[in-house]
Amino acid sequence: MPRLVLLPGLACDERLWEAQLPALPAHLDVRVSDVHMRHERIEAMASALLREHPGPLVLCGASMGGMIAMEAARQAPERIAGLALLGTNPRPETPEMYELRTSAIELFERGEARDVIEFNAGFAFHPNQAADAALVRRYVELVLDAGAEQLIRQNRALMERPDQRTHLASLRCPVLIMCGDSDRLTAPECSSELAQLMPHAELVWVEACGHMLTMEKPEVVNATLVPWLRRVMLS
Repeated sequence: MPRLVLLPGLACDERLWEAQLPALPAHLDVRVSDVHMRHERIEAMASALLREHPGPLVLCGASMGGMIAMEAARQAPERIAGLALLGTNPRPETPEMYELRTSAIELFERGEARDVIEFNAGFAFHPNQAADAALVRRYVELVLDAGAEQLIRQNRALMERPDQRTHLASLRCPVLIMCGDSDRLTAPECSSELAQLMPHAELVWVEACGHMLTMEKPEVVNATLVPWLRRVMLS
């Protein structure tokens, strides 16, 4: 049976998956990776992931975690038994986002991380969930717990990330793509493009949901993700 590795997004940790972990079948071999906290580039993160988890893998990545998962599939396609990609983007950084991240990094370096994250937190959620002060606060504290150094390093990794579209059409493993229909941080068209690129992809839209699928709509995510994982890992 392949090992399931969950890959959190930018500046997040296992708490991003706290609603999913209890729902997973107990007999599955599940790990949460922190390679994004320990390496400078997406390519190195994926290489470390493959090194640290031998054998066949099912990778489930959210946002930046999905980019690491796609890069691992590029480096070792024969080892990937399945990919679940949540709110992620196969494209390289745009000039506009490069400039925005550069500005954010300058603010992180000046000790203004809280101001930046609190200002941008609303964009991470659908308006319905953005009105939930406790949920937004939980997200803000999760990101801030990573610290300014991690925010700087991980944003730089995203700024220099490779274009994953060049290899995805050759993947033969099953792929689940999930995206919030109101995602304002990763355009839904990125998920549509992923589904068009990969021959064995299933695309699921999560209604009234923004970028933080696992936190915003945990029951909906679990209702799709858990049965898919059972099929892929036990087939």
